[in-house]
Amino acid sequence: MDPPMVDIELNHEKIEEAKEEEPLLCCHLFDLEVVHEIAQVLLPGLASACVDNTTGGLFTSPALVAVDVRNEMIDYLTSRSETYVAESVVEEGGPDAETCNNPTEIIEDFIDDFVSWKRNMFSRVSSWLLSDRREDRIDDLVQEMEASGFWLLDRRQIVANILLKNIDFKNNFHCDMKFHKAEELTDHFSQCSYRSVNCMNEGCSASFSALQREKHDAVCLFKVLPCEQNCPGNLMRHEMDRHCITVCPMKLVNCPFYTVGCKSTIPKCTIEQHCTDLLHSHVMYILQGIHKEAAKDDLKHRSEQLQKVESLKTSFSASIDFHRFFWVMPSIITSAMILQLSSMSNLSNARDLRSLTLAVKKLDAELGPIEKKVSTTACADDKEKTDLSTHAPEEPENLSDISKT
Repeated sequence: MDPPMVDIELNHEKIEEAKEEEPLLCCHLFDLEVVHEIAQVLLPGLASACVDNTTGGLFTSPALVAVDVRNEMIDYLTSRSETYVAESVVEEGGPDAETCNNPTEIIEDFIDDFVSWKRNMFSRVSSWLLSDRREDRIDDLVQEMEASGFWLLDRRQIVANILLKNIDFKNNFHCDMKFHKAEELTDHFSQCSYRSVNCMNEGCSASFSALQREKHDAVCLFKVLPCEQNCPGNLMRHEMDRHCITVCPMKLVNCPFYTVGCKSTIPKCTIEQHCTDLLHSHVMYILQGIHKEAAKDDLKHRSEQLQKVESLKTSFSASIDFHRFFWVMPSIITSAMILQLSSMSNLSNARDLRSLTLAVKKLDAELGPIEKKVSTTACADDKEKTDLSTHAPEEPENLSDISKT
């Protein structure tokens, strides 16, 4: 007897359904930065649990219980992470409720709960007495575990992947793409945002997820950048601070004549131009120190004299007819100047306080004492006194002249 056609059709449908229900291939790539952060907090958490579990014990030590406590810790964290989504939905009021956006903080809360659970009675009662020593013992145990390779980073990252996948129900930190064929999955790996990439900056060995490329590039110590102070140089980010405060030509410095009065702050590479542009001001500051009691106008006149002599020497050195200057500026040329022209060309070349001070003092000495200008009021008073003395009647020489009169 032939089987009914209905049964054949049903069997065919079941075969098709079975094909459709074949297990899908998952991507399972994670945000490497978050995975690394979670892996980093696991070891201190384990050390804390071991120390608190053996506090006050005479026959046990944290290192002896580390293996058992690690296994318990992994089971506890896995269980808590699996129920985290359901707990969040119940506590926050729905699947769309806001939850913590930092997976590392969530895992740290789980670890704190585990450490509290493993704390023995003695540590619960006397924890306030041992708080200082506790932190030291935890740090020592972490260093001992790292030195002995007790729980290597790559093993901790495997645990971190599982925990992150369990709590990241919104898929913000891992890829949940699924594929029917291995070829499709392979093609996806080359384009997935969570694929591992290496930093392209020379000297940097960092690896991170592709979506974190810009974030890493913004802080990479080996990224070559233009100088922050706009000098022509390009240098790595970790060299920037040292460059800016040491050798950068655009580093801001005080004027070489800051101590005598010039309070300008200028780029280091513009010192020469600054000294040239403000030579008159710098000479005035030095003259004020030499002639402390001289009037400002007198010092200004002396400064102009010094610079005219300097200009004359410069022109003379350029083989321009000296006699032309003698007739053009006879008021400032003296025989002493002519004899000393060979040593009077240091003003414009001086770039520091000592050299300019020496040059000013030398020229100032050759020019002689400062000529004090008489004010207009004083001149008027002197003229009035002179007029009065001129028109006054002559006094008789003796009494006999008076009697004759």
